[in-house]
Amino acid sequence: MFNYTETEQQVAEFLLQIKAIKLQPNNPFTWASGWKSPIYCDNRITLSHPSIRTYIRQRLSALIQEEFGAVGCIAGVATAGIPQGALVAQELGLPFVYVRAKAKEHGRGNLIEGDVLTGKRVVVIEDLISTGKSSLQAVEALRDAEYDVAGLAAIFSYGFDVATENFKEARCPFFTLSNYGALLKYAEEHQYILPADVELLKQWRSNPENWGQ
Repeated sequence: MFNYTETEQQVAEFLLQIKAIKLQPNNPFTWASGWKSPIYCDNRITLSHPSIRTYIRQRLSALIQEEFGAVGCIAGVATAGIPQGALVAQELGLPFVYVRAKAKEHGRGNLIEGDVLTGKRVVVIEDLISTGKSSLQAVEALRDAEYDVAGLAAIFSYGFDVATENFKEARCPFFTLSNYGALLKYAEEHQYILPADVELLKQWRSNPENWGQ
């Protein structure tokens, strides 16, 4: 049986160790959306660390088998979900495709790259879930191409309520290896953050759009 608690804490540890996640509650980042954020996450850094890359590949593969059972294809979301998805597809011995943010403007004008296998039961791989909108655009593209989307798996989620609602509305179950709550727990216990900063970090998750203004 897939051990979520153990996996959440181990992934949180890895992401903090290699600085794929940085926590700066008193010197926040500014996202492209304009939101102020005490956290920055770049899971592409995991690809440069073979042992961590292997752990994530194996855990995502085990999660898929646990939650979705037999599937016929893995799809990565451009761009950061592409390498993670390809690694998982290799681990499971499955075909792989990836979904562009928008269709190519030349050549065949593809939105989905790879050998499109109509009717296949597919799991979508993403590196990070924030609001879920870009991930669900990929889900919609796959459904339009007549794939049977079983759901989505990702490395990390900020745990926003809006993401939960968006996935629920799209009728797309999703699971992640770790999440913001597990990260804060590990970060506090291992002195990555001060106890005084915990409440500030929790406030951001509950109202990210207006935090820090």
